[in-house]
Amino acid sequence: MIDLMKLQAFIYAADNLSFSEAARLLHLTQPTVSHHIKTLEQDFGVELFDRSGYTPNLTEAGRLLLPWAHKLLRQANDIQEIMDSLQQKIVGHLRIACSTTAGKYILPQLAARFCQRYPGIRVSIMACTPEHIVPQLLEGEANLAVISSYDLCGNGLECQEFFNDFITLIVPAEHSWAMRQSVEPVDLLEEKIIFREPTSGTRRVLMTELAKHDIGLDDLNIFLELGNAEAIVKTVQAGFAISFVSTLAATWAVSQKQVVAVPVAGLKLQRKVYMVRRSLDTPNRPQEAFWSFIHHPSNSDLLRLARTS
Repeated sequence: MIDLMKLQAFIYAADNLSFSEAARLLHLTQPTVSHHIKTLEQDFGVELFDRSGYTPNLTEAGRLLLPWAHKLLRQANDIQEIMDSLQQKIVGHLRIACSTTAGKYILPQLAARFCQRYPGIRVSIMACTPEHIVPQLLEGEANLAVISSYDLCGNGLECQEFFNDFITLIVPAEHSWAMRQSVEPVDLLEEKIIFREPTSGTRRVLMTELAKHDIGLDDLNIFLELGNAEAIVKTVQAGFAISFVSTLAATWAVSQKQVVAVPVAGLKLQRKVYMVRRSLDTPNRPQEAFWSFIHHPSNSDLLRLARTS
């Protein structure tokens, strides 16, 4: 039988490649951590760390064990939370993966309100790329996820609408368009544009709308591709090019007149952001509570932020 305390000592030592750091994080002495790991190695009949150098390094056996150890510890915590829930206590650790720029502006405030209501729940928000969302959910690394593509829904995943995200064209404050009421899609062909990365929901929505005006990617003058909305806003502010970003990402710079938001006639630049979970997941009261909490009337002000920003 695997001792979870010894397994936890191994995980902390492996993640930090330091027995002393593992001891500090676990509030144990270093000899105790070393003893736990040595006992675990004896139980398995293999060495988990190469101790020949100044810093302990994982052996092949250690590298194989680490992801399974993480999974086993998460499952043990889930079991404890399920048992606690039978006592009508909503406690536990809720892990939410977020792959959208807009989501990271809304989600932290929502999670903070949730933690105030349910002080027994600890929430971790994990940034990730869209292609990693499904594996994180299916492997149990995340209980919930925020996505901007309905294509991921189904096939064992359940989605509900979270909020509507609006996308805006921003230009430098000194740009000739800054005083215009709007521009036409064809006007974009003459400008240098900063684009989001190919997997971005913002890019997907923009290209869908531009296609309605017979404008394709090859027609545009792509100056840069950046995977971070805040970096795009800063680069536009510096006067290098124009770009399309979530209104949430541009709000502060627009309010400070560092960039200017300019409407593009005929483009419906909005998308739905979804909350997603596994359809056949083990009952998890923190997950269920947050799933219902996001559309509580008291949170309507947060969900309107994208529209009013």
